[in-house]
Amino acid sequence: MTNRFLLAIGAAALVGLLAGCPSKYPKCSDDGDCNTDGHSGVCVNGLCEECGADSDCKAGFKCEVQTGGGNRCVPAAECYSNRDCSGGKVCQSGSCVACASDDACGPNMMCNNGACQPKAECSVDDDCRAGSNCIEGRCVAVGPICPQDPIRFAFNEYSLSTQARTSLNGLADCLRQKAGNAAVTLEGHCDERGTEEYNMTLGEKRAVAVKKYLSNLGIDNGRLRTVSYGKERPAAYGSNEDAWAANRRVEFTVAR
Repeated sequence: MTNRFLLAIGAAALVGLLAGCPSKYPKCSDDGDCNTDGHSGVCVNGLCEECGADSDCKAGFKCEVQTGGGNRCVPAAECYSNRDCSGGKVCQSGSCVACASDDACGPNMMCNNGACQPKAECSVDDDCRAGSNCIEGRCVAVGPICPQDPIRFAFNEYSLSTQARTSLNGLADCLRQKAGNAAVTLEGHCDERGTEEYNMTLGEKRAVAVKKYLSNLGIDNGRLRTVSYGKERPAAYGSNEDAWAANRRVEFTVAR
């Protein structure tokens, strides 16, 4: 009886002793087992690792998880694609670096002095559509050359008033100084009164009168084109003096 009692006491003591012993490193049951005897780390799946998540690493590092164990903190990638980089740099091996070729920059981009930038859309104004100029490699919409108010006419007239001549003098100066050899279209218009045929003829006479005046001021005849729209393109609608006066006109289009 005494022997059995002593044996039971000894077995219980042994179990307690074994339960109180820490796991043999790198085996672990919790993080505490990984931070003894000069070791440090976290317990991951029963093994002490340097890290189990990015939060276990210092700033600027991430946890590189290995399937078979051996997790470690490594420098975090600065980028994963070119979009993560600024200043025209490209993403290579997780770091933002200066570009070395157009291919590194991606579609529709070019490498210029180590920085990616959009490929030039144009090199001269002629590369752009009408109404745009080439500015620093991009086609940029610009205002009209030599903007000009319409020339007005009296009812059933195509002669130029003093005010019209003064206005055309200013247009001629602008065409000489700013428009180079740009072509100018002179559009003749009429009010709604009269037949279509009559107004087409009157509109042409008005455009021709302006053309002759500009030509006499030194504008090359070859640059001046006339067209009549008669009463087909009114600037104002209505059967009253204000609308009629607004529609008796010559308008200008200066090509770029």
